[in-house]
Amino acid sequence: DSDLSMRTLSTPSPALIFPPNSPGFQNGRGSSTSSSSVTGETVAMVHSPPPTRLTHPLIRLASKHQKEQAHIDRLPDHSMIQIFSFLPTNQLCRCARVCRRWYNLAWDPRLWRTIRLTGETINVDRALKVLTRRLCQDTPNVCLMLETVIVSGCRRLTDRGLYTIAQCCPELRRLEVSGCYNISNEAVFDVVSLCPNLEHLDVSGCSKVTCISLTREASIKLSPLHGKQISIRYLDMTDCFVLEDEGLHTIAAHCTQLTHLYLRRCVRITDEGLRYLMIYCTSVKELSVSDCRFVSDFGMREIAKLESRLRYLSIAHCGRITDVGIRYIAKYCSKLRYLNARGCEGITDHGVEYLAKNCTKLKSLDIGKCPLVSDTGLEFLALNCFNLKRLSLKSCESITGQGLQIVAANCFDLQMLNVQDCEVSVDALRFVKRHCKRCIIEHTNPAFF
Repeated sequence: DSDLSMRTLSTPSPALIFPPNSPGFQNGRGSSTSSSSVTGETVAMVHSPPPTRLTHPLIRLASKHQKEQAHIDRLPDHSMIQIFSFLPTNQLCRCARVCRRWYNLAWDPRLWRTIRLTGETINVDRALKVLTRRLCQDTPNVCLMLETVIVSGCRRLTDRGLYTIAQCCPELRRLEVSGCYNISNEAVFDVVSLCPNLEHLDVSGCSKVTCISLTREASIKLSPLHGKQISIRYLDMTDCFVLEDEGLHTIAAHCTQLTHLYLRRCVRITDEGLRYLMIYCTSVKELSVSDCRFVSDFGMREIAKLESRLRYLSIAHCGRITDVGIRYIAKYCSKLRYLNARGCEGITDHGVEYLAKNCTKLKSLDIGKCPLVSDTGLEFLALNCFNLKRLSLKSCESITGQGLQIVAANCFDLQMLNVQDCEVSVDALRFVKRHCKRCIIEHTNPAFF
């Protein structure tokens, strides 16, 4: 590893990322006898460009024969670049080793707007360091072309890797680190402070992340006119279990441009956190608070302040929400297109009636596991929401074939219907299929196929 690091530091060459079972490795170790190599680890290596000429006559003869067979070499540069654009980062680095021409094409700046690394064993911190160093070759210390970094599922990512991104990628617009549970608040603060154009941030499954904010140094440097704001519009904090109302307050105060916010299974969030959110983030279009068990009708009253801007809302398994909360949403959020209320057992036909009469442009509705919703509620849906395309009624015990027939007779554009674990006859399912030709029916009736 020490030899590897020295080569990395001394050679401004492209990075090649490959697993240890490739030809350069044996038994998970390099050709050196370094005891610090780890079996199964993906290592970032540095290689100089391939030679332009092969001196040995036999090798030269074989090379000439291969060149005659390689039809891909006849493709023009722009076609090769187009092909390379579909390759993931590690494969693109491998291509850079084939020949001098491929080396030059593989490092074309147009191919390096995105870095995408995957794998639980990859040494992603080192990979990012080597890649960014190579990309900074023409513009020292800055990767001006890099806009997207996706390292979701790379569990070995640490704060060091994020710090590399923050220091070298000022033009970064999209960062996805889903499932990288070793990163902390400080690293995220560095990224949002040093990457002012960052708009899309996915930290889902990063259990140590409890807030999104600027570093203290960045806050001090900002002028009063800047307002200490972060330009993030899309934020996914699904499964950030430690996030609390105070953290959500800080996020809302700094990320006022949010349009998409996902807080699934952030179990410590309450109605108070949603109140903070609505004070600062008035442009939210999509919001998910699924499985936030402390969110109630009072939280729905706060969300309703988004009015016609809200298009997507997920409140699945929020057991404290009843018809009262649905009525707030239906009254003020008339342009709602998607609602997931699965498992909200307090919702009845009255709530569905409010929703159907006020949100007539609804396209997708999930009211599965709502035992108090019956055919009466379906009738209101059918007579008001003609554009409905997706409807889930899974485990709705009060639903019968009559309600489904009313829906099928009025919602001709229905494309997906889930009636699993519902007491629905085969005739009713066939009726739906006749009237909604494109509808895919998910059911548990063995007699219908």
